[in-house]
Amino acid sequence: MKKNTIVVGAGLVGSLLSIYLSKRGYNVKIFERRPDIRKEQMNAGRSINLALSDRGIKALEEVGIMDDIKKISIPMHGRFLHNADGSTAYQPYGQEGQYINSVSRGELNKKLMDLAEQNGVEIFFEHSFLATESTLMLDNRRMEYAVFSNKNNTRKIPYETDITFGADGAFSKARLNYQLQHDRFQYQQYYIDFGYKELTIPAGKNGEFLLEKNALHIWPRGNYMLIALPNMDGSFTCTLFFPFEGEISFETLDTKEKVATFFKETFTDAFPLMPTLTEDFFHNPTSSLVTVKCFPWVREDKFALIGDAAHAIVPFFGQGMNCGFEDCRVLNELIDKHSEDWNLILEEYQTLRKPDADAIAELALNNFVEMRDKVGDPRFLLQKKIEAAFSKKHPGKWTPAYSQVTFSPHIRYSEALKNSIRQEAIMQQVMSIKDIENKWDDVSVEEKMLQLLG
Repeated sequence: MKKNTIVVGAGLVGSLLSIYLSKRGYNVKIFERRPDIRKEQMNAGRSINLALSDRGIKALEEVGIMDDIKKISIPMHGRFLHNADGSTAYQPYGQEGQYINSVSRGELNKKLMDLAEQNGVEIFFEHSFLATESTLMLDNRRMEYAVFSNKNNTRKIPYETDITFGADGAFSKARLNYQLQHDRFQYQQYYIDFGYKELTIPAGKNGEFLLEKNALHIWPRGNYMLIALPNMDGSFTCTLFFPFEGEISFETLDTKEKVATFFKETFTDAFPLMPTLTEDFFHNPTSSLVTVKCFPWVREDKFALIGDAAHAIVPFFGQGMNCGFEDCRVLNELIDKHSEDWNLILEEYQTLRKPDADAIAELALNNFVEMRDKVGDPRFLLQKKIEAAFSKKHPGKWTPAYSQVTFSPHIRYSEALKNSIRQEAIMQQVMSIKDIENKWDDVSVEEKMLQLLG
């Protein structure tokens, strides 16, 4: 049995993975390059509130900590759209009773680290990962070490390990070290031409929410959008997804006056709720959005990448964290399946999760177009109405793509992608029916969809 386990990175996935393994009796140490965020003032401007949904919830429930996480989460039952013409609309996410949860990245990370330590995990802060090394012992055993530098970089410290997990994010040092050791390591990173900036809608006078509390708010504007997610204190964390360059872009909004004028004209109902807008805009960083794909993720029974270190994705399906948590859950199932044989565990972990990670990366990029543009398009809304009505009548034949990803953890991401492509092809035929706007709920449309499904 693997006993000495090192996790590089005390982020969300690294902390959850350590809880899974420590509950199995593994001796787990986490090494984190940053100071302890529970003791330090967190930097504003980079959080992007998270949308915890069923895949992530299932993993948290498996290790018995979801009740703790619920205390810092706010249910969001749908999208609340703020259209350019001043109108608003509400779109439920799924069937009645289905919702996603708004949770602060920082607060969730702190809670997971607390729970990890309560389960016997040691966390070492301000330790930077350098490399994995091995030494041949006199009895021909090969000892594995993970090497770190302390916060002052004054010395290198090797720690004995049976298995090391790289869970240190999209720009993983553990992955880079592995890449240098592997002569056929495949790596791809893709930046979109849009960045993001965090802004704030503070709580009202008595801590009240100034927007609908239990919804994810979206201001879709074609080529860009503003979103807002609720916080426990009554405030909303807003994120502007915006082009880096161009006529309307971060590049051109270069004075406080331009920012104020743009928001007043473009996000009319949000602007009065953002008293610190211009200060936030120029104080908080403009951050990039990257997709990372790589292969292989594992080395024998000694090393594995997990979470963003293996598959960073853009946030537009709200699945980055959920996908990483699902990595942990699948890995845990494979430990049982293969009776602690880590060669078999890691081989199947990689085989299962790589296609799913690639699929959710594609789905997330596609959903950006939907969120910023299509959610305000009457024909798109009609298409979604037809799908929802058909799904309600024939739940065994049609589950909307969003529900497959968000509320159906038994459906793999790769299956959801294939299903969504097929469903979209069917809907394009349905939407081409003459006078579909007036006959969308006619029985002939239902029969057409059943025929196309085969």
